Amino acid sequence: MTEVRAQPMTDPARTPPLSAQWAIGIYAGATPLRLAPARGAANPVLSHLDVHDVPAAFVADPFMIRDGGLWHMFFEVWNREANRGELAHAVSHDALRWDYRGIVLREPFHLSYPHVFRWQGEYFMTPETLDAGCIRLYRARRFPAEWEHIAELVDGAGADPSPFHWAGRWWLFVCPFPSANDILRLYHAPRLAGPWREHPASPIVAGDERRARPAGRVGLWDGGIVRFAQDCYPHYGTRVRAFRVTELSLANYREEELPESPVLSPGDSPWSGRGMHHLDAHRLADGSWVACVDGRPPREPEASEA
Repeated sequence: MTEVRAQPMTDPARTPPLSAQWAIGIYAGATPLRLAPARGAANPVLSHLDVHDVPAAFVADPFMIRDGGLWHMFFEVWNREANRGELAHAVSHDALRWDYRGIVLREPFHLSYPHVFRWQGEYFMTPETLDAGCIRLYRARRFPAEWEHIAELVDGAGADPSPFHWAGRWWLFVCPFPSANDILRLYHAPRLAGPWREHPASPIVAGDERRARPAGRVGLWDGGIVRFAQDCYPHYGTRVRAFRVTELSLANYREEELPESPVLSPGDSPWSGRGMHHLDAHRLADGSWVACVDGRPPREPEASEA
């Protein structure tokens, strides 16, 4: 592409009421499909109250990565003054207790969903960049605090871009119309920088708000692929469902919902009782799993309802 085109989008995640603040928690379990609040984690482990460098309304969309003996988490901070999302960073020695470090990436447009990953010795990120009119690739100039935009992967706006490397090729899930949350497209490329092409079976989900929008890092374990999806019924970000990809080739795509699905749902916890819409799971040395998740509290009654 030779041009980045501004394409304002309407996204229910973009303008939530402050009474529905998202926060971040830590879950754990024997598999990413059976998670519960992690022992030793005082959930939420991060909230808008931890943000000290900008006036924050909420934090959401967490992604973790381990560098040496230190865990790094990247997530969206909604900056109330700028009225858009910016990307922040926190650190932890045990993935249970986190220290907020500050904003690491801001643009003149909204940022969220900081999908961070390591490839060939370098750190990359594919955040959501709806208003840039394309899916952007960033590289860490100096990890974890300095990031630079290096390429546009896919022309056209898309929510929650989720790339993964499988069978010698790159693949990418993205929701092109977050106002409805009911379409999922699939792209592929021989290299991370591209060229990226849409899969012939795409869109792989159409007209289904319960399984279209990505909900975190694609799971690659035990020789298989698991796609996590937001269930946006009856409202945006209600729960997270899990789908095993049963066929993925240049010609075909098939998936089936796993019996453990949904893997995250609203519960009795005051910090996540209205919805949970994201998870990023990582295997530990003992074979167990730890995941960062997000949630929001039950909606406060309006004055007319009190």
